[in-house]
Amino acid sequence: MLAFIVLYFATLATDIKIHEKFHLFFTLAIGAGSILTTWLVQYLLLTEDLRDKMSDETFLLNVCCCLVIYLAVQICANQIGRTIIISHTLILVFAGVNYFVYEFRGNELTFGDFKSLGTGLSVASNYQFTLNAQAMNAILLSAALFAAAAKLRIRLKKPLLMRFICLSLAVFSIAYVADRTENTVTETWEQKGTYRNGYLLNFALSVRDSFVEKPQTYSMETVADLETKYAKANPSEEKEKPVIIAIMNESFADFRVLGNLETNQPVMPFFDSLSENITKGYTLASVFGAKTPNSEWEFLTGNSMAFLPSGSVPYQQYVDDKNAYSIVDILKKEDYACVSMHPYYSTGWSRDTVYPKFGFDEMYFLDDFDQSSLMRNYVPDAVMYDKIIERYESGEENENLFIMGITMQNHGGYRDYFENFQNDVYGINIRYPDVNQYLSLAHQSDLALEKLITYFSSVEKPVVICFFGDHQPSLNTSFYRRLNGKGISGLSISELQEFYQTPYFIWSNFPYEGENVKLTSLNYLSAMLLERAGIDLPPYQKFLSELMQTVPAMNERAYFSKSAGRYVHYGKGSKEEEFWIENYRVLQYNGLFDEKNQSEVFFGD
Repeated sequence: MLAFIVLYFATLATDIKIHEKFHLFFTLAIGAGSILTTWLVQYLLLTEDLRDKMSDETFLLNVCCCLVIYLAVQICANQIGRTIIISHTLILVFAGVNYFVYEFRGNELTFGDFKSLGTGLSVASNYQFTLNAQAMNAILLSAALFAAAAKLRIRLKKPLLMRFICLSLAVFSIAYVADRTENTVTETWEQKGTYRNGYLLNFALSVRDSFVEKPQTYSMETVADLETKYAKANPSEEKEKPVIIAIMNESFADFRVLGNLETNQPVMPFFDSLSENITKGYTLASVFGAKTPNSEWEFLTGNSMAFLPSGSVPYQQYVDDKNAYSIVDILKKEDYACVSMHPYYSTGWSRDTVYPKFGFDEMYFLDDFDQSSLMRNYVPDAVMYDKIIERYESGEENENLFIMGITMQNHGGYRDYFENFQNDVYGINIRYPDVNQYLSLAHQSDLALEKLITYFSSVEKPVVICFFGDHQPSLNTSFYRRLNGKGISGLSISELQEFYQTPYFIWSNFPYEGENVKLTSLNYLSAMLLERAGIDLPPYQKFLSELMQTVPAMNERAYFSKSAGRYVHYGKGSKEEEFWIENYRVLQYNGLFDEKNQSEVFFGD
């Protein structure tokens, strides 16, 4: 602080006189200011170890993003000192907003957050705003910069020419960033965006990804034709409505889809033994090792990540009050009480703001669960299942109940030692410490699942349970090379899709003689669940049910082609398959992004 005070007053005391012929040279101060501002943004938001993770190229891209703001202000102000002060203030205030947003909710500010700006402002008074040493240092250094910039009262001659040059440089910077980041994804989990992409670049990427391209075949005529075909028919006769439970189990996977792994005991013997009143197989997810909410979103909404930018997270970028159509809407119209359970922090992936938009009546997060018997650092599956049973038993006799539970027990990583957890399942032919820990956790999930199914097997009310893994775990890369002989790179599209398969089942405590679907995908699963529960399918789910007959499984990368008998990339299948997929793309775009013309038939209240 003393150094900053000395620097500030020394700058004030310095008398800078610049001859006119050197004015053009001092335009370099705009570039220097961009570099300093970019560095201060990273300094403000990250600890030193995280700042060191940014590459020089990424830092340059962030400087280019910052420079665009500087050049835009210079075009308007045509005064170098004023440009530096205004630009630096705008960018640092913006970074400061993100500083507080991260402190409050644990996720960064992205362009999609501006959709819910009113909600954020309404709850801001509930938080305490404090500054750490880094923030105070950033403010003091900014004051010194302002003192120096105030000395640069330079107005450039030929303002029209200089504005043209500034505009050209800004366009070049934008084009350069766009070209270098064509395959760079927006990072939306914790501070990964700031240390992997740099905060300014990551925000720019979130702007890019917020504007989803309209399908080439999109038209209201196409939507109207689909409305006519799938308009809801007269409801079927009233039946007793079952309790409906959906469980998305964290990182629950079956390595038998990848290769031969021998273990000292079966990993999921109960899951394997389920054979009565059940539809069972594998479901295709769009994510591997992380980004759980994308699987959750595909299940709840019936939408697909295939039609969104790579790396995007709908919960944080696209979900708002007008496009949050989901299975919750459908069941609330059937007089269901809709309950969500997730034994972790409510702010994770912005669930505390997304769940109310979906319309959940009750929400249970970490503080609502017994934490006296953690498994590693997480609430065990068994504890969450006890909460499900408790909520079921506390309901009224004739209550229609839907519970969506997202577990945490099996969350990565798997390399640390924990006194409260022992690895009792391990590989015999392939053995790695992290793999052994994961297998032991998956076995505990199987034991907890057995207790849950056993309980609901004995209740009088009809019950339907849908269970699925959100994605496979991320483990030692050497393990995958030994398991499939190739690892996780250099694979064919069909071999790669094996890494996106997780086990699923839909079980009921009453007889069922439906088709056993061996392979499906998460976007179809809620429609299958509704059908199994005897709920009349609304138009969108009817469309999905028919789509599944032609395109049985799909994710962000590819789909399974029945005509080819293998996975194919989008645009490479049969004419009929591509026709169905294009209609799906049109409907999803209408439901998510065309607010003015959103279909009342498919997505209306």
